[in-house]
Amino acid sequence: MPTYEYYCASNGQTIEVLHGMNENLVSWGALCARAETEVGSTPPNATVERKLSAVSLLPKKEDTSSSGCCGGGGGGCGCRGY
Repeated sequence: MPTYEYYCASNGQTIEVLHGMNENLVSWGALCARAETEVGSTPPNATVERKLSAVSLLPKKEDTSSSGCCGGGGGGCGCRGY
């Protein structure tokens, strides 16, 4: 599951949560419930905005197999160590 950042303009906080790609959290209350954190003084119906997915920020995992290629499976890593 990807990690997403959500920003709440009402309190200026950003929270990271894991959820499926088809899910979108729209309120502070739903975000806090998913993150298992307290709502605090922010109204639970305050709007949140999904900012980005951490999956797109992760570097490709290097392959330690004997082939020496870092991507495997047609990832187009450009390795020539096979």
